[in-house]
Amino acid sequence: MTNTDFTLAIEDLTVSFDGFKAVDDLTLYLDKDELRVVIGPNGAGKTTVLDLICGKTKSTHGSIKFRNEELTTLAEHEIVQAGVGRKFQTPSIYENLTVYENLEISFPSGRGVFGSIAFKCTDEVDKRIREIAGEIFLDTFLDMEAALLSHGQKQWLEIGMLLIQDPELLMLDEPVAGMSVKERDQTAELLKRICKGRSVLVIEHDMAFVEKIADKVTVLHQGKILAEGDMQTVQNDPSVIEVYLGH
Repeated sequence: MTNTDFTLAIEDLTVSFDGFKAVDDLTLYLDKDELRVVIGPNGAGKTTVLDLICGKTKSTHGSIKFRNEELTTLAEHEIVQAGVGRKFQTPSIYENLTVYENLEISFPSGRGVFGSIAFKCTDEVDKRIREIAGEIFLDTFLDMEAALLSHGQKQWLEIGMLLIQDPELLMLDEPVAGMSVKERDQTAELLKRICKGRSVLVIEHDMAFVEKIADKVTVLHQGKILAEGDMQTVQNDPSVIEVYLGH
């Protein structure tokens, strides 16, 4: 397989903060329609990798190609326009707007919050909003103010706000943190569904959840890849057991 066949090709990626290598010569390839989970102890460099992909942090060295386009030279908004969506650990939704309005404001037609005042909600947009709301289990909550949703539902709404933009790469940082058991199960089902047609990169701590969703797991430790493979391979790897389960 050549590098051009991958949705995401990270090669020799390094970033140093004051001489400390947070990510150290990292090479990672993500296939089309793959759901990859990145795990590792705190300080392993997991969130930094997402920061590098979405342009929030600039690399010291190395290459990040998304559908063969180099991302390291692009600004954050250009990376979003190229088709990369990211959800951070804390949900950033408009609490004072309804679920419907949150999805509507995220609809991609080059508008910010101000542009949306002049924006006409066409039948096509309405249909898409209702479709996405169904996918994220919020179709009966469209008129509810977002502030009143449960923590898990807020996480889903933010995933919906990204899905409505139809990114080809979706990155989620600890999507099930603070969720109930039932919400975690529903999120697992949701993620399996949304990686048909796009690649999904998830950072997660919850091992039971990782087992439910991952095609492939990458274990990071001190900014380097310690192990990679399916969940069973990774769980049985002696170096992973030492670093991860020994803590």
